[in-house]
Amino acid sequence: MNFTVSSTALLNRLQIIGKTINPKSPLPILENFLLKLEGDTLTITASDLETTLTTSIPVVDASGEITVAISAKFLMDTLREFAEQPLKFEINPENLAIVIKTEYGNYNFIGQKGDEFPAMPELEDEFNTITVSAESLMSGINKTSFATADDDLRPAMTGIFFDIKPDNLTYVATDAHKLVRLISKTANETEEASFVLPKKPANILRNVIVKENNDVEISFDKKNIIFKLSEYLMICRQIEARFPNYNGVIPQNNPFKLIVDRVVMLNALRRVSVFSNQGTGLVKLSIKTNEILLSAQDIDFSISAEEKIACQYEGENINIGFKAPFLIDILNNISSSDIIIELADPSRAGVILPLENEPNEELLTLIMPMLIND
Repeated sequence: MNFTVSSTALLNRLQIIGKTINPKSPLPILENFLLKLEGDTLTITASDLETTLTTSIPVVDASGEITVAISAKFLMDTLREFAEQPLKFEINPENLAIVIKTEYGNYNFIGQKGDEFPAMPELEDEFNTITVSAESLMSGINKTSFATADDDLRPAMTGIFFDIKPDNLTYVATDAHKLVRLISKTANETEEASFVLPKKPANILRNVIVKENNDVEISFDKKNIIFKLSEYLMICRQIEARFPNYNGVIPQNNPFKLIVDRVVMLNALRRVSVFSNQGTGLVKLSIKTNEILLSAQDIDFSISAEEKIACQYEGENINIGFKAPFLIDILNNISSSDIIIELADPSRAGVILPLENEPNEELLTLIMPMLIND
């Protein structure tokens, strides 16, 4: 079996799907790429059992058909050293000996039987399908993934919740300290449905769809999710756990509302937080008419800092504390130049909204307060 392919094109595809592979897989075969040649198309698959990513690339001078597994690390380490040039692969179907030929040399190694590679999972007979723009999917993942939890005891919170309604798709993530809800206004020809996308395939998707111009077809049943793109197909296990009632924790009718420049607040928060207690990261916000005083201290090291920033606010004075790293994360993931902060009292969650949303989006973030001693 022979085929010729561009070294750069092949490496680019391998680098993307290679993120699926675990370096220390319980199944040694999963440390390989699965290559399948059919006609003038080379299909490449990578998997960790939970997530499988497949892509196809056109080749020339192809002859024969074969399925072979090739060490992912070995193949990628080799391709990284090539400048852009055609690579001719010759694979012996008898002993799976592989030769990569270039204008200047030959590189010999051995593959493995492709039939040892696990088959890609399939959806059940009853499944739902929606179509979303690549831009919406990219925005949904980018603006929520930072708020996912790393707590295996609460598996639902380790992923992104897709809440599907006929007229919108809502992306939600929370770690119980902060929450992000992004409502994307899109028409979905399906009944109400939902699933939780694990963090790893979400991050892989982020790399895949960055250059995608077409819509993404998402199909899912009770166990698996398939994302179909123009050049990639990903299927992954969804997190089979109940996601919290996210709307129930969002405070309504907050009496205290202020508008502040996001970048000004973010930079001040970064400076002041350096002086916060290393264990708590507590930063106190003292809000009064058209002014926020940010302050932090670490009594153990006798350090403290405070900084005033301007805002638009008319109301009662209020003091509230937040964990600085969480608040910085939230401000970093809002694109609007100005933000709205809504508060009720020092013991209730603060709601942070962009003053101006992106087209067809409604973004809401929530952060739980910390106890302060006035």
